Amino acid sequence: MSSGVGRRNFLKTVACGTAGAPIAAGLSRLGWAQSARAAATHATKPAAARPAGPTVTLNVKDYGATGDGKTNDTLALQLAIERCSVLGGGEVVVPTGDYATGALALRSNVTLRIEDGASLLGSGDMADYPITQVRWEGRWVKGYGAFISATDTENIGIMGPGKIVASDAIRGRVDRKTGMRLPALLEFTNCRTVRVENCFTVQTGMWSTHPVYCENVTFKNVVIHSGADGIDVDSCRHVIIDGCTFETSDDCISLKSGRGEEANVINRPCVDVHIRNCTFNDKTFACIGIGSETSAGVRNVVIEHCKCVGARSHAIYIKSRPGRGAFVENITVNDFEASGAKQGFLRLNNLNSGKQDEFPVPGDAGIPLFREFHFSNIRVTDMPALVQATEIHPRKPLVGFSLTNVTGTCKSGITLANMKNVVIRNVKVTGFDGPLLNIESVTGVGLAGAATIDPAKMPKVPDAVPEPEKPYQLK
Repeated sequence: MSSGVGRRNFLKTVACGTAGAPIAAGLSRLGWAQSARAAATHATKPAAARPAGPTVTLNVKDYGATGDGKTNDTLALQLAIERCSVLGGGEVVVPTGDYATGALALRSNVTLRIEDGASLLGSGDMADYPITQVRWEGRWVKGYGAFISATDTENIGIMGPGKIVASDAIRGRVDRKTGMRLPALLEFTNCRTVRVENCFTVQTGMWSTHPVYCENVTFKNVVIHSGADGIDVDSCRHVIIDGCTFETSDDCISLKSGRGEEANVINRPCVDVHIRNCTFNDKTFACIGIGSETSAGVRNVVIEHCKCVGARSHAIYIKSRPGRGAFVENITVNDFEASGAKQGFLRLNNLNSGKQDEFPVPGDAGIPLFREFHFSNIRVTDMPALVQATEIHPRKPLVGFSLTNVTGTCKSGITLANMKNVVIRNVKVTGFDGPLLNIESVTGVGLAGAATIDPAKMPKVPDAVPEPEKPYQLK
């Protein structure tokens, strides 16, 4: 970790209480600016090996935890974690029982193992959650820390098969009295080598799991029940989400990199994310959302061998708006099965998704660039629409789009606008009304016989974001 952003400086930032400002300035010095030389690959960096050293196994009951579901076990659980860390690392074991606890903080080289029959039960008292700097809707603001968190750590893990359950007394995403963001379930900030495996998690109204500014993160065989988003991958590098099952009330998975000038200046993109072997069911929005917070960019995403069984909107929704800036590029989806999506399989939109930032990126630089989106071996069942992609900004057409080997049933086909280097091949769907393919300002192959979109049905292009009177500065 770079100098100047250690735990003491982070805690100084928390103590100052200025929403979003000092941490953003400090983190910008970490030097995670995107490299123009970065290879456009989908390979995920292997997790670093844990350094040699002591490995202890500590049982939380030896440190005073009761597991009776009534006694507040916070102190005992945290003491076991701290003890494990100072002894050089290892496992903290949570045996069978119900452990009522407030917020817990993981430390480097510590794995929290929640055994079968064990549950960590989050407190419903807001006094049990620290007030700190948190990332919320793409900005650093003052808010409540997560039920289980880690900051500036490395080589940490949470292992099941036990449960992590938030209190149903804490509902919603923002405290109505204070305006502060409410606690996430799991939140990792500026961490390296994080593993969450074989757990059953339950969250209420706030995002469930939120890694931000992390590197080498793996979620494997996790069951996620959430009253909001499932996993929000926020300005992270080298992330694997494998074999997870989602039941959510907002995006099952959301990939993002911050909103507006703050995130654009800090410039920490979301890079190299591999989502595979997952099953999605969402009640309110999309199964996989990329954006709309894209102000540092999203690059190199592979989604494969996955299944959408329900979505209020789309199976996959890639989204942004002028004022975000940056890019979404190199998105590959292969072997994807979609049913139960109420609006369709795929929607692309960089015209108007998400609320505008207080300090948007102005001018042409603020128009997000979409580039190289490729979808193959897709199976759909009763989709209202196969592809909805007219909301592409004409000043920055999408360059590189392919849709190949698609089968199934849908009520309407493919609508594309403002694209170059398009490939449509072997799309064999049935049940649709009207033309299979509708285009406007699109070039490529496989477009023969396409109908032209009625100009009256094209979306309105928003006005350009004006230049501010004074250049933006982090503060």
